[in-house]
Amino acid sequence: MTPFQIAIPDAAIADLKARLARTRWPDAVDGAGWRYGADLEFLKALTAYWRDKFDWRAAEARLNALPQFLADIDGHQVHFVHAKGKGPHPLPLVISHGWPSSVAEFQKIIPLLTDPASHGGRAEDSFDVIAPSLPGFGFSARPTEAGMTSAAATRLWVKLMTETLGYGRFYAHGGDIGGGITNRLGRLYGEHVAAIHTMVAAPVADTSNPPASAAEKSWLKLVDAWEADEGAYGHQQRTRPETLAYGLNDSPAGLAAWIAEKWQSWSDCGGDVLSRFTMDELLTNISIYWFTETIASSVRMYFESAHAAPEPQPKIAVPARVYLTREEVERAPSEYVARSYTNFNYGLAPRGGHFMAAEEPELLAEDIRTWFRRFR
Repeated sequence: MTPFQIAIPDAAIADLKARLARTRWPDAVDGAGWRYGADLEFLKALTAYWRDKFDWRAAEARLNALPQFLADIDGHQVHFVHAKGKGPHPLPLVISHGWPSSVAEFQKIIPLLTDPASHGGRAEDSFDVIAPSLPGFGFSARPTEAGMTSAAATRLWVKLMTETLGYGRFYAHGGDIGGGITNRLGRLYGEHVAAIHTMVAAPVADTSNPPASAAEKSWLKLVDAWEADEGAYGHQQRTRPETLAYGLNDSPAGLAAWIAEKWQSWSDCGGDVLSRFTMDELLTNISIYWFTETIASSVRMYFESAHAAPEPQPKIAVPARVYLTREEVERAPSEYVARSYTNFNYGLAPRGGHFMAAEEPELLAEDIRTWFRRFR
């Protein structure tokens, strides 16, 4: 375990600006907006800002204000934030991001969790926050051997928390891929994980026993419709990720389109992504993917997980808060959730979408504090 600071070379920043200046734009249907995918006019504005106004050094300094480390775990170099709590007895909390995100999503929420007394909360609700970069994402090393599934990442998290950092018992939170990791921590590692807070309901393979309720049938039909309209990215990443990666790793405009479209579509923004995030926030996350060249390794996790052997699926026995965002596709009915958890608390967020830690950090932090308060 060694301290880490982000330091992107000047030459890499200059290369990015030069590539952006040479972007060859496609045409688009008049008035298409976001209906066909990433909006052309928005992307032109975003990339112009990236080239001419975005200050990576300022973004880098904000990220470097967080205490960061690298650890070698089973031959994988894992990057993580380790921010100590300022309360009397901080709980160790590992928080896991998803795709297309990074630890930058947690910049606003980490201080709310580590130092709640300075942000309208109670000192006794503080956490030691550990925020790792998923393997092949951001500043964690890019795996070049097959098999880096979300299950493999979960095993790394257990070793990070127990062996590297010495937390014999800990707590977990996450959404998207990070939500799957959080559920898996609760399902398979109850000897170490005391309770979880997840924004993703664990998937259920069979809803025939007991028969699916009307609410479940309606929601599952919605999920199928979402997959048909929105799920092409996942199908591509599960089947031919490397073909996709050539263009995204070579073209910053292409990378920005692939990522920004998801931040627009999946956030609770009413179609206006800039109503929830600044261009600097969007570009900090996109720039991390660009400078670390991790778009290929990040999307490969979809392929690896889709082609892995089935995992054990016992019910999740540790206490779980299932706190679902405003994304309709994520709002599983409580009876569906009951199929996977034996001891759960169910809630629907009034605001916030897929990137909730960045969209609604105060709301999410308060829910996390409230849930884990009972375990102190």
